[in-house]
Amino acid sequence: MAKPHSLHSAQDAPSTTHHSPLTTHHVRIGNGCGFWGDNLDAPILLAQHGQLDYLTLDYLAELTMSILALQKQRDPQAGYATDFLDVLDRLTPILRDQPSLKIVTNAGGMNPAGCAAKVKEILKKTGLDNRTIATATGDDLFPRLDELMSQGQALANMDTGEPLSSVGSRVVSANAYLGAKPIVDALKLGASIVITGRVADASLTVGPAAHEFGWAWDDWDHLSAGTVAGHLIECGAQVTGGLWCNWQEAPDLANVGYPIVEIESPGLFRITKPPNTGGRVNRETVAEQLLYEVGDPAAYLTPDVTADFTSVSLNETEADVVQVSGGRGKPATDSYKVSIAYRDGFMASGTLLFLGPDAQTKGQRSGEMIRERLCRAGWTYEHFNIECLGAGDCVPGVIPVENNAPEIVLRVSVHDSRRPAVERFTKEFAPLVTSGLPGTTGYTTGRPSVREVFAYWPALMDKSAIKPRVQIHE
Repeated sequence: MAKPHSLHSAQDAPSTTHHSPLTTHHVRIGNGCGFWGDNLDAPILLAQHGQLDYLTLDYLAELTMSILALQKQRDPQAGYATDFLDVLDRLTPILRDQPSLKIVTNAGGMNPAGCAAKVKEILKKTGLDNRTIATATGDDLFPRLDELMSQGQALANMDTGEPLSSVGSRVVSANAYLGAKPIVDALKLGASIVITGRVADASLTVGPAAHEFGWAWDDWDHLSAGTVAGHLIECGAQVTGGLWCNWQEAPDLANVGYPIVEIESPGLFRITKPPNTGGRVNRETVAEQLLYEVGDPAAYLTPDVTADFTSVSLNETEADVVQVSGGRGKPATDSYKVSIAYRDGFMASGTLLFLGPDAQTKGQRSGEMIRERLCRAGWTYEHFNIECLGAGDCVPGVIPVENNAPEIVLRVSVHDSRRPAVERFTKEFAPLVTSGLPGTTGYTTGRPSVREVFAYWPALMDKSAIKPRVQIHE
């Protein structure tokens, strides 16, 4: 259980106190996971060969939080990224050999304390129970939604302006993106494994860097540099050759190396990867990741800082090493972004393969036949989509394709608030195998499954309404 003492973190509170740097040498931070489902070997290989001071593991996305929330509703001990436990179990020999290696991860999801309890069991089993575990919480707003809205926090949808009350009864999760301050507080308390709930992805890197260099929370240029560094490595191998437009020049992507940021002095750092690994680090791979999921590159908003990506310079200093410099920052906003998920009906998607002459025409007509048969049975749908994959429908109108593909995959999808309607839809694929058009095949996996849909509701909340909390577990 947690120690009786804990620390309430005044997240993002301005401070003019400048601390003496804890280190004057470089700090190496490697990210071994870009999302829940990423390569399970990557963290192990990165820790073995990366010569790291910190290993970060980023498991969370907007959909992930809603899934974890439902898991915790069913089992109060669940609600965290279970892959982390498998990874940690395999990391224990490395942690024994590298006693100074620290781990910072958001694997706690909706239940950092539950995750910490399992981590403690693994460390005890492997003789590493001298490692200090800390959790950073306060992001989970779901239990407080009624209270917060009664206090005037409308949590209006950032895209539509609608108040959250319009979907209030269907909300399943609500999490603020916390910043790096609670991570720094945990490291100051001596934690060697920090487990958070929802934090901004880049803050997993900003936290260790700010701790090591003693950055003040109003040192905007340094915080911006740390944010750029975190943003570059947060998606794992995407910055080391994954999805690179010139992928033919990225050797051995099967053994791609995961990214390392080496911070030598505040504001100056290098992106690289372990030696003798696949992939590539150059200006193109780094620039592509720099602009990934960015709205205004001159004002990239995080809980820690408003970062100006347009001021960043990229310079290839040697093979698979890019030096990054020049990042400028401005004060962070007084709001947290909040990721809310709510129930939005049900969906199903099924596929069939069509081959031979007029494959595209056959696929399109077969999709229409499914719709017509459902209509005959009395079913219409709020959303009904027919796609012929291989004939340009992946990006409609972007790539002109003549109607001569030798084969296409028909994908038909529905989304509706009525589960029975979606269940009825799933029963219309198999009949086409004998009552459809020639060249119909590919029905080998049974009926499509019906899945509940969770929609995304982005909102803002005053930082003053949220108090991040850090606890040591022993």
